[in-house]
Amino acid sequence: MYQLEYLEVEENNTYNKIITKVINQCFKQEKITNPKLYISITITNKENIQKINKQYRNIEKPTDVLSFPMFEKNELEKVIKNINPLQEEILGDIVICIEKVKEQAEEYNHSFERELAYMVVHGFYHLMGYDHIEETDKKIMREKEEKILEKLDIKRG
Repeated sequence: MYQLEYLEVEENNTYNKIITKVINQCFKQEKITNPKLYISITITNKENIQKINKQYRNIEKPTDVLSFPMFEKNELEKVIKNINPLQEEILGDIVICIEKVKEQAEEYNHSFERELAYMVVHGFYHLMGYDHIEETDKKIMREKEEKILEKLDIKRG
């Protein structure tokens, strides 16, 4: 389902539990049952995510979450259904800045769990080919994100 790495951030069992339950729900919701499909998730700090943001997006500031999908949206259905059972396939990478998660939880008056869960589900749906540039696409993506959080009983505030 996922591989978790901590990059210059101490491993934390609470983070692991939140990420596991969110990813499990995302896979369940999207009916992804192939155990050979996985997501790479990296938890890091502001300094590292700023470097990654600069390198891949030419934006020189830290952000909360970055997603790097391996497939275009129109390729995903085929990839999900037709994977070689002997070969693992990565859907993409999600990089989360844990410092930004903590700051935003306070800023939006959310629990830390809610903010981290949202970053994971938001990153997941970017890997699944969803975006929020156009208002109609944003509405679809937000509904999917909120449905996951609702099923997990993770509320705002």
